Amino acid sequence: MGVWIDTDMGFDDIAAILVVAQSEYEIDGISLVFGNAPLLQVRKNAAGAGSAFGWTFPIHTGRAMPVLGKLETAQAILGEAGIPTIGRSLPEAGALGESDAFAALCLWLEGDGPHRILALGPLTNIAAVALARPDLAARIDDLVWMGGGVTSGNHTASAEFNALADPESLAIVIAHRLPLRMVDLDLCRRVLAKPEDAEAVRNAGGGNAELIADMFAGYISIATSRGRPGMAIYDPCAAVAFVAPDIVSFRPARIDVELQGHLTRGRTVVETRPTHATFNAQFAADIDADRARAIILTALVNEARK
Repeated sequence: MGVWIDTDMGFDDIAAILVVAQSEYEIDGISLVFGNAPLLQVRKNAAGAGSAFGWTFPIHTGRAMPVLGKLETAQAILGEAGIPTIGRSLPEAGALGESDAFAALCLWLEGDGPHRILALGPLTNIAAVALARPDLAARIDDLVWMGGGVTSGNHTASAEFNALADPESLAIVIAHRLPLRMVDLDLCRRVLAKPEDAEAVRNAGGGNAELIADMFAGYISIATSRGRPGMAIYDPCAAVAFVAPDIVSFRPARIDVELQGHLTRGRTVVETRPTHATFNAQFAADIDADRARAIILTALVNEARK
């Protein structure tokens, strides 16, 4: 069964892609969006990852800017490339083709379904389809998105990064009643990677072991450098929810996003009381953290052994 992945191609995005690639699902295509870094750098990361890991699925260039407002990236946390490392980095690879993500997504949606999308960054590409081709957006059967926060944010006190980077795109997705399933900060923070996990990848001993381990260790150091024992494995948790539904349980809710306010823009508001709202989406309420960790680490170790 073919699926689609929309990504801003940081390290945890790569790990999420590996989780899907090693599942029963076939990746029909990937669309790129700004987020962890500007789109040009995201494209470089995608080309390097494709070269390093032998990806054969098509990768398409998507949106470089949000629907409204200025470009927001996570480079202040993740570094200029959007992928921190303690050593090796993705190889320099030839430029990606100029294949347009909007056209590719539309063509994919015109084909036989089901049409399941895993979105790992700002929802700008998906919102573009919803606005320009609502007939095709209506053919999306499942949209699992890593983003939002039920209780709080990370990029600001109110907002999670993927929501803050383009809150209008999230509002568009919600307004068009796409089948949104949100995997938020609170859930992902239950699944932690620790320094010894990177060493387990390194000890796999294959051609990609050092590269993956160095990037994994760089990612984990975001947390350990701030005195925390481990780093939440954000995007791979969404991938687990996408490919292993028995591990993550979802609850219906009313989800809205705040579009105004210097301190509140990008905040996701999740109402779970049926007496107070008409539900329009679902959010991930629980996860088997041990099983999720095992799936994610196994995917990284398997790739490292190649």
